[in-house]
Amino acid sequence: MRDLLTSFVNALLSAQADAVCGAQYGTRYVERVNRRNGYRHRDLDTSVGTLDVAIPKLREGSLFPEWLLERRRRAEAALTSVVATSYLLGVSTRRMDKLVRSLGITGLSKSQVSAMAKDLDAQVDAFRTRPLDAGPYTFVAADALVMKVRENARVVKIAVMVATGVNAEGYREILGIHTATSETHAGWLAFFRDLVARGLTSAGPVGLVTSDAHDGLVEAIGATLPGTSWQRCRTHFAANLMSQTPKSSWPWVKALLHSVYDQPDADAVHAQFDRIIETLADKLPTVAEYLDEARADILAFTAFPKGCWRQIWSNNPQERLNREIRRRTDVVGIFPNRDSIIRLVGAVLAEQHDEWIEQRRYLGLELLKQCRAALEADISSGKENTTVIAGAISA
Repeated sequence: MRDLLTSFVNALLSAQADAVCGAQYGTRYVERVNRRNGYRHRDLDTSVGTLDVAIPKLREGSLFPEWLLERRRRAEAALTSVVATSYLLGVSTRRMDKLVRSLGITGLSKSQVSAMAKDLDAQVDAFRTRPLDAGPYTFVAADALVMKVRENARVVKIAVMVATGVNAEGYREILGIHTATSETHAGWLAFFRDLVARGLTSAGPVGLVTSDAHDGLVEAIGATLPGTSWQRCRTHFAANLMSQTPKSSWPWVKALLHSVYDQPDADAVHAQFDRIIETLADKLPTVAEYLDEARADILAFTAFPKGCWRQIWSNNPQERLNREIRRRTDVVGIFPNRDSIIRLVGAVLAEQHDEWIEQRRYLGLELLKQCRAALEADISSGKENTTVIAGAISA
């Protein structure tokens, strides 16, 4: 098939050259306007292998088959799509080279793979700059991952910030992605300002943001989303609490902490929290003090109906998303620049976004309606979220 396609393409190019010259190859004709001058060989990577395309050269002017080739590009669109998709799925360049060689293609270098993957840029840019018009977004989660990139002949670490949310229809969305030199207040502030400018709060205020207790993140939430509650991620808090607890005591302290989240209503949650602090006060006073200081941070979810507690006090869905991103990016290791990070991570997030929209609702419409009603009741009564305000002041 590859030899047949090569012969067919070269025959078409020869016919095109005859038409330009005004006479067939090797014939004398009074109306001839040009003559051939050999061939210019060029490789064309296709889904059936690499073709040796012989482009006729002319004595006057030049001939370039625009219908077949693109300037400074040697791969057809179908192969480019395959390479870009493989790159997105986390296939390494070494494995990709073996893949294309099995198709009869002479091989792809890292630079060629990177050039082909740039076809994702337009799609990723449209996704990450789209208007956030499916609000109001009652619940938002934010987290950051650290990745390595080459800058100024050095390998440095940068923060890749990701935000997700639950829209008005109860579906989860990828809200945005942002890179910063480090996970600081300035980086998070720029990220949340971009989300607000794209419409995060245009249809209504955000009810609650779940994240870890990074000072810069908490301060940015307070600066860009005034009045929004902040819930400390249960997974991150458990890891922080474990560092404050003796190793031998951690199993039963962990069991006590989990018992808080299993209570039937908000009053029972606070009562159980008080009992835990009393229990730990004598045996582990440092742990008890640490828990008491974090009370407002980890119990913010009790202001909302119980049916949505599991979705808002846990950041596990965000952690699963982070693991999927890591699975794709670990293959790369060190990125050549920040644009390549946005390209790959943005494409992964766009894919995940489409999957969430096709799955069942993350929150039911009736439950989401109750959450919005509870939020509006707090706003109308003039309540303010001291968690965010205090965090912003302390930071």
